[in-house]
Amino acid sequence: MFRRDVQTHSITTTAGLSSRSQMMPLLTTENAVFTCWMLFLLFSPAVPLCLPTDFTLYVEKPECDYCVAINTTICMGFCYSRDSNMRDILRPRFLIQRGCTYDKVEYRAAILPGCPVDANPVFTYPVALSCHCGACRTDSDECAHRTSVDGARCSKPVRRIYPYPGQSNYMIPF
Repeated sequence: MFRRDVQTHSITTTAGLSSRSQMMPLLTTENAVFTCWMLFLLFSPAVPLCLPTDFTLYVEKPECDYCVAINTTICMGFCYSRDSNMRDILRPRFLIQRGCTYDKVEYRAAILPGCPVDANPVFTYPVALSCHCGACRTDSDECAHRTSVDGARCSKPVRRIYPYPGQSNYMIPF
């Protein structure tokens, strides 16, 4: 009925089950923690985070001769939001709307080429240095999401302006 295995020192029944394997659970706490960390590391790149992303602004003034393409960074990505389907009963405390917004921002200025002497050729634009998920500050941020099928268009010839002062003579420090 029972036999003793000399190499592993475990007792095996006639059904083939080891008494040691019956005492140890298949998934220990250490294995569960390790498995969770591996799944987190595996799937975390799949979740888009809130971070600075390259973006091109197209700027034109009616009095200037050119449309200017300015390369900058904006905050873009995913932030957890919750909108209760029982808003009337639970009131606004269960309404959590968070968006990807600026944490640290630097403002730079560009001189738009082809402007007449009486026009102000300076255009100031934000550059996102870091971003975070938080409530949208309507006093300083654009909170509406607007999309265009055609994308940004210019009615005048495009001139590029680069974000680093050494790359173009149209940049001025701010």
